[in-house]
Parts: sequence; structure tokens; C-alpha cells
Amino acid sequence: MVTDPPLDVLAIGAHPDDVEQTCGGTLIKMAEMGYRTGVLDLTAGEMGTRGDPAVRLQEAETAARRLLLTWRGNLALPDARLENTLACRLTLMSEIRRLRPRVVILPYWDGRHPDHYRAAEIGYEACFLAGVGKVDESSEPHRPFKVLYCSLYANVTASFVVDISAQFERRMEALLVYQSQYAPQEGAAELFPAPAEIRERLAAVARFYGNLIGVRYGEPFVCKETLRVEDVVAMGVRSF
Repeated sequence: MVTDPPLDVLAIGAHPDDVEQTCGGTLIKMAEMGYRTGVLDLTAGEMGTRGDPAVRLQEAETAARRLLLTWRGNLALPDARLENTLACRLTLMSEIRRLRPRVVILPYWDGRHPDHYRAAEIGYEACFLAGVGKVDESSEPHRPFKVLYCSLYANVTASFVVDISAQFERRMEALLVYQSQYAPQEGAAELFPAPAEIRERLAAVARFYGNLIGVRYGEPFVCKETLRVEDVVAMGVRSF
């Protein structure tokens, strides 16, 4: 069944709490601007050291409200075992056709965790297949207009940075909803930093990207195609 009206922005993450870290501020900002936003987590993070699927799914629903999402879902694919198979691509393709997003945000295509770069591969190929009518004639084709990649943790030059100065605190609230992952636990400080340390680290990264565009906090993105500018007089970010 097709979602009506369709989503404007759909962020796809490998695990619950991925999008909160990488593009949560942007999702909040888009929702505040009146856009319909959604998140699709591919797994429930069941292979994580802390928490269990039931807890993490409940945390994801609570975080969805902090992010002002219109919709959030989970494909329940196997955590730490994501594979770019035809079955995975078709499953995700069906959701993309149902949700009909104009913009899809994916994890960056290179990274430490295999699930993250697999999610980027599966997501991109599913977006392409969603526009091929003969792949599945039982549903209406839909291909997103734009695919963006979160590059917060990638050592690459951003294509652009979104000002999330007004959304940063709410983004942190959404992330720290995941008490199973971020609540202090005795004897686990080396593997799992305290919430104050997590906030300091993420604030430092957001300050770095914000500084690049002359604001307090920013979230970086990469796109593979060249961006088009209609009015060079109205361009943002000073040269001097």
C-alpha cells in the first residue's frame, strides 16, 4: 500500500541510533520546515553488546518523536550480517515504492562497520530498482529524485553542510534516548563513554562542520552529482 501523501525525506540507517548521530539535526530541521520525514532502520541492532531488539525498537520509537518524524520503520534484517543480495534489494525497493520519498539519505559508502557501507550499497541499488517497472509489476515504480550520503564520520570533503545550530540540542536528546547504548554502566567506561563525553565529542564534530559555513553546528553531506546554482548573488557562506 502506498503512503499518502509520500515522504519528502527518508533516511535509511543500518541500526537504530545511526541516523540520530549522522543526520538527526537535518531531519528535525526539515520537519520544522513542514516536510514529511521518515527513518527506515534495516536491523534492530541485536548483535550489539548492550541492549536487545525489543528495547532498541522501543527506544527508536521514542527517538522518532524527538526527531519529529512522520514515520519510522524497521526491516528486521540480520544485524552484523547485512548482505547486498537480491532479496534485500527487493525488500527495500518495496518500501521505497510504498513511501515514495523525494530525497533519500544513506550512510556514507565507506566506513569501519560493514553494515554501514552495505546499507549504502543496498540503499542506492534499491532506489534504482524502485524506478524499474518490470522488476515488480504489482507495485507502482518510484525513483527518488536525490540520494545523499551522511559524511559526518568520513574523512572526506563535504558537498554541502546543513546548519543545525537550532536543532543540535534536540538531536542530542533523540540520541540519548537510547539508554541501552549510552546510559552509564559501571566498569564499561573504556568501551562505552559517558553521555557527557559523547555529547562533547559530537558537539566538537558539529562545531567543526558548522565553522566551515560560519554557523555554530553543522551536519555534512556528500552527493555524487554536481550541484546546480541558479543565482550566484544569493549564494551563502562568505569568501572573506
